[in-house]
Amino acid sequence: MRLAELTALCADEKLWDNPENAQKLLSERNNLESKLQQYDNFVATLKDYVEMIEFAESTEDETMLDELLKNMTALQQQVKYAELESLLSGEADANDAYLEVHAGSGGTEAMDWAQMLLRMYERWAENHHYKVEIIEETEGDVAGMKSATIKICGKNAYGWLKSESGVHRLVRISPFDSNARRHTSFASVGVYPDIDDTVQIEINPADCRIDTYRASGAGGQHINKTDSAVRITHIPTGIVVSSQTQRSQFQNRDNCWKMLRARLYEMEMQKKADAAQAVRDNQGDNGWGYQIRSYVLQPYRLVKDLRTEVETSDCKAVLDGDIDLFLSAALAQKIKDDSINQKDGQR
Repeated sequence: MRLAELTALCADEKLWDNPENAQKLLSERNNLESKLQQYDNFVATLKDYVEMIEFAESTEDETMLDELLKNMTALQQQVKYAELESLLSGEADANDAYLEVHAGSGGTEAMDWAQMLLRMYERWAENHHYKVEIIEETEGDVAGMKSATIKICGKNAYGWLKSESGVHRLVRISPFDSNARRHTSFASVGVYPDIDDTVQIEINPADCRIDTYRASGAGGQHINKTDSAVRITHIPTGIVVSSQTQRSQFQNRDNCWKMLRARLYEMEMQKKADAAQAVRDNQGDNGWGYQIRSYVLQPYRLVKDLRTEVETSDCKAVLDGDIDLFLSAALAQKIKDDSINQKDGQR
């Protein structure tokens, strides 16, 4: 059993002779222990429910029986979620994630849509007890925002959210149109893993342009009086990262280097998967490029993922962060595709 093997390795007196390896072993052991504990909890809960259902049936307690059946359905969903989560085996799936949102075609409408999307992901993170850090946010000219970058911290944050990269399309009656006409807006989302110092990503400082500027704010006392905001442009790839939420220019600069490393790492991962061109297309024309999901609020209500065909009419729940339906379907689809590709490669 792998857990017994890891426990023996972690008990070795020479474990910390190699701190990097020790940390990996401890992390793997803790992860396995957590999964086994979760499995034991599921089994114990199921046993309790079965016993209580038998009691409710014997006493003909319909109210208790209905409540237990609801609990069983909820448990089934939790087990299904845990089963999918156990398949997050990518190199960086367990890591924290940087999530960027950029308003696309549609002017003020698109900026408002970008802010709605950011709120959706923040709500999702909160619902899963992840920590959210705002790295950068550029307000819109009239409403909403032009762009924003947040860091979502928690186990498997990147693994769950990586499928959200792409263009998101909104159709609704515009609150900014006095004639109440229907508008179509676009915003793009990019998700990248936060990588630690053990991953070697070489960045030549000569390939980067570093700009400093005053952080934007709501006005008055919130406007920064010094050039504390930092923007780094990686000239060979055209990648641009920025940070303005920290008071110190040093802290913002450090954030930028971390994000740049994450973006370059993600690019290398995509190249290995022979998908670099697809990623560039996704982030290309932020309007008529590759759309991954449509959110239609008028004339009917429907959120539909164009890759998995999964859809729901509960638009309010989705925009309030209930996107697990889409994340789970995307993960299941990827696992299925990887399995097919592996079989094809063995022929």
